[in-house]
Amino acid sequence: MQTIFAATACLPEGWASDVRLTIDGGRLQRIDLGAAPQPDDTHVDVVMPALANLHSHSFQRAMAGRTEYRAGGRDSFWTWRELMYRFLDHLTPEHYEAIAALTFMEMLEAGYASVGEFHYVHHQPGGGAYDTLTELSQRVMAGASQTGIGLTHLPVLYTYGGAERQTLAGGQQRFGNDVEQFARLVAEARGAAQELPSDTRVGIAPHSLRATCPEDLASVLAVAECNPIHIHIAEQPREVAEIKTWLGARPVEWLLDNAPVNDQWCLIHATHMTKDETRDMARSGAVAGLCPVTEANLGDGPFNGPQYLAEGGRFGVGSDSNVRISLVEELRTLEYSQRLRDLARNVLVPGEGSVGDTLYRGAAMGGAQALGRDAGRLEVGALADLVAIDRNHPAMFGLPEEQILDGLCFAADDRSVTDVWAAGRHMVQGGRHIARDAIVAHYRTAISDLLAAM
Repeated sequence: MQTIFAATACLPEGWASDVRLTIDGGRLQRIDLGAAPQPDDTHVDVVMPALANLHSHSFQRAMAGRTEYRAGGRDSFWTWRELMYRFLDHLTPEHYEAIAALTFMEMLEAGYASVGEFHYVHHQPGGGAYDTLTELSQRVMAGASQTGIGLTHLPVLYTYGGAERQTLAGGQQRFGNDVEQFARLVAEARGAAQELPSDTRVGIAPHSLRATCPEDLASVLAVAECNPIHIHIAEQPREVAEIKTWLGARPVEWLLDNAPVNDQWCLIHATHMTKDETRDMARSGAVAGLCPVTEANLGDGPFNGPQYLAEGGRFGVGSDSNVRISLVEELRTLEYSQRLRDLARNVLVPGEGSVGDTLYRGAAMGGAQALGRDAGRLEVGALADLVAIDRNHPAMFGLPEEQILDGLCFAADDRSVTDVWAAGRHMVQGGRHIARDAIVAHYRTAISDLLAAM
């Protein structure tokens, strides 16, 4: 059991002063208001529910800064993808584990307590199976174990190389499984996850409509059981056009009409939607998995935020390609993308109110739902996914309580984070992960080896 004394706490009903939180078994057991500090308390300034990073491809962290050189012709998501495939040709299980650990450590230091790892690299270069089908899933789990992050592992079904059942080619061969082998992979991953903390989940992720087919998608949903289901959807105009040509409907339209989309689902990106699709997705209960920094980096375009929120839609944020891991930058980029498109300010608030409050609290609840975590709020019985920030950080100094989240989202940086707990595991203390030095050293060794092989 551990106790935290916070000068200020962000509770569901509002801000409160002098709050003691008692954690036992990874969950909040007591929340005492108007408390006095005790000698054994961990003292923090402001404590809040920590967000979930709902969409990550951890291996892509090692590509950051390596794809920003303009070659001949027009760069796009599709040319970036070819570079990613070539990078994969040299990635070993040892590299994968070291990269995952560094990525998860950086997420924790940025204020995330958990991650949805959308994991599609399953096999050796060329597509040959490892001796253990879940070799790379277990490397992801090892990275999570080293860092203490809450993990929702999402093995990906990736059967085809493009719309209309194109054959897997090149780097895609490391991704491929049919439904039968995928079901076995998920079952074995769930077995391996028994070695991790009890808050670990293993869901499924049909990669996208272009990487599966209607029959396989319908069949694979049973593998999810009661766990999260994530899917890339409508990220690029070319993807939308190809799916419409093949299936006779736009991706979001087709999915909502042909799959039992509900609050178990997270639809990643959903960047290119009509007004009807936006309305229907919001009403489905699914979470929109938004990755604003990656979506900007890849030139995907902005999400249709105002209508989606007006319809009561749920959302969370993720770092996706991990080109930049920063919780506050994801939130501010989400709002700024709307301002740039609409030539307006303070866009993502239905009616009136604080933009920072809407962004942070909305992402906290939506991210927890997307990962199947009983978190996203400071409430007795919930998982102790907590973040503490320094209200004396220059970006927030002097702000009243009702504007703390505005200061965090629009003025602060990750250095405002002092402590992070993931299901009660106190992994970030004084702004640093408790195993930072060892994780960084391992990563440097792995990347030196990877570069030597390329």
